[in-house]
Amino acid sequence: MSETIRLTFKEMCAKFEVTPRTLRYYEYIELLAPEKEGRSRFYGPREVARMKLILRGRRFGFSLEEIRQWLLIYGKKGERDQLEAWLGMADRQLLELERQRAELEVTITDLRTLRETAAAERDKLPEG
Repeated sequence: MSETIRLTFKEMCAKFEVTPRTLRYYEYIELLAPEKEGRSRFYGPREVARMKLILRGRRFGFSLEEIRQWLLIYGKKGERDQLEAWLGMADRQLLELERQRAELEVTITDLRTLRETAAAERDKLPEG
């Protein structure tokens, strides 16, 4: 018989490298719902999986509300309308990330050009 994961509040913060404030906020907006025993909170496998999805969604650039929708879909796998909604969210975010990447490439090119110009001007000056 395998032992069930059960993390304390402090362990959950450490495992996911989040602040206590962040973890409390995710609870407050109902992204997480730990078990409560008195004043203690315990996070089981469901909450650990949800936290992984929350952090993954944040990394992808989704808003917390979009992540909430994603978690609803995750909890009810297989329904066509939900999967269509998720695909739409993913497509929108992919377009936004591609736009940001193109913008970053232009910015990097501009900065390299400016740096090269400054270096060339510096090299023309006498050392002193």
